[in-house]
Amino acid sequence: MKGLIQRVSEASVAVDGSQIAGIGKGLLLLLGVERNDAPDEAKELCQKILSYRVFPDEQGRMNINVQDSGGSVLVVPQFTLAADTSSGTRPGFSHAAAPDVANSLFEEFVGEVERVLGNDRVGKGRFGADMKVALVNDGPVTFLLETGRQK
Repeated sequence: MKGLIQRVSEASVAVDGSQIAGIGKGLLLLLGVERNDAPDEAKELCQKILSYRVFPDEQGRMNINVQDSGGSVLVVPQFTLAADTSSGTRPGFSHAAAPDVANSLFEEFVGEVERVLGNDRVGKGRFGADMKVALVNDGPVTFLLETGRQK
């Protein structure tokens, strides 16, 4: 499982021209679910992301995580993160989880974030939808985090 996090001052996601979720200060998370991922990976990655220190302390060093910063998290399903780009000029998606499995793990992941942060600090995209994601990347600060399991 892969999570691309971006520290944002604001972010939103729209479907069919209507905003379905938005946050202020926090993290925009693009979540990629891979073949053979399981609930354990969702929980592990969630814990890693929520404790990852990307917000500045009083000295301007990245020493504060999203939980302690009071920020929010916008989780957007992003199957293209599971792409195989090792050869050619077109991505392959054989590494991506089947849609029903990926959706289930996406929802499980969002549920875990809500459990830790509370529903009022979590937004989510719509699995399988054509989404328009808007953000103001703060920094810019962007990191790719993955579960440690070998595929």
